[in-house]
Amino acid sequence: MSPVRCGRVDLALKETEAAAEGLLATVFQGPSVLSMSKPRAKLPFSEETLQAMLIRVLRPLVKLALASGFNFTAFTTVLRRLYIEVAEKEFALPNKQQTDSRISLLTGIHRKDVNRLRGLALDPSFLTVGVSQTSRILARWLADPLYCDAEDRPSALPRTSSDGSPSFESLVSDITKDVHPRSILDEWLDRGIVVLDEDGRVQLDLSSIVPNAGDDARRHYFTRNLRDHVQASVMNLMNEPPPYFERAVHYDGMSPALAARLDELARQESMTLLLKLNKIAHQAIKDDAGGNSRWIAGLYVMTEERETDPAAETASKQEIDE
Repeated sequence: MSPVRCGRVDLALKETEAAAEGLLATVFQGPSVLSMSKPRAKLPFSEETLQAMLIRVLRPLVKLALASGFNFTAFTTVLRRLYIEVAEKEFALPNKQQTDSRISLLTGIHRKDVNRLRGLALDPSFLTVGVSQTSRILARWLADPLYCDAEDRPSALPRTSSDGSPSFESLVSDITKDVHPRSILDEWLDRGIVVLDEDGRVQLDLSSIVPNAGDDARRHYFTRNLRDHVQASVMNLMNEPPPYFERAVHYDGMSPALAARLDELARQESMTLLLKLNKIAHQAIKDDAGGNSRWIAGLYVMTEERETDPAAETASKQEIDE
């Protein structure tokens, strides 16, 4: 991609599928349709370039590993097993058995280690989180037109209704008859998922749908979202034209106040888009024939303080990568 320079701020445009933060996970569950089977295309960059790319991409993961007490030896053990598994499953030759010798040749791992580790399958299934009752109720509230306003945002609901109009009670009863709506309301009030407005209506706090840091759900979404984003980006590098969509706008050299203002705006606009997509998908899937396809769309927003790079001061303030 050749940059078109027109300033000192970057507008990066790339192709890939993004990763959501768990909002749409309440609607879609299923096996992935992304595949890296038999990736034989020669990549358009050198080994040195790939090494530099991996250093940048892996740095945050190494930071996470060190912060968690996961040392270098443990990290390389995981990588060794992963190299063997990927080589075995995704780089097999048609109609030929994938032997220890071939896997050793592909990975550079000694054949004896390949033989020893091939049977030790990596199992990340413990990170899978089922769709909870709370998630199903929230998904309905976020997507069903009965419970949304004209701007596709969740409406403030009366606790009950005598004329059959939408209420918190009917919302809960649409999903489960096993738990009394009042019990769920009390729990959600205690957890801060909802608040009561001045008219006594139940109002959803959209910020509350993000899991807590220690929650298994956050680890699940971190793993799934990051994996899907990286997988899509890798497929874009290995195929022409790139099959997946990604667009990122990024600026540097700005004040912390402006960064904070743009961060808040991006959060609001992103949530609006996710709610719209969620509503469309929620309605469309009701009449869908079903199958093995999986879809995910998501957004991320980040700000950070960067050290001043004297060389960068001579660069233009804005560029668009195409």
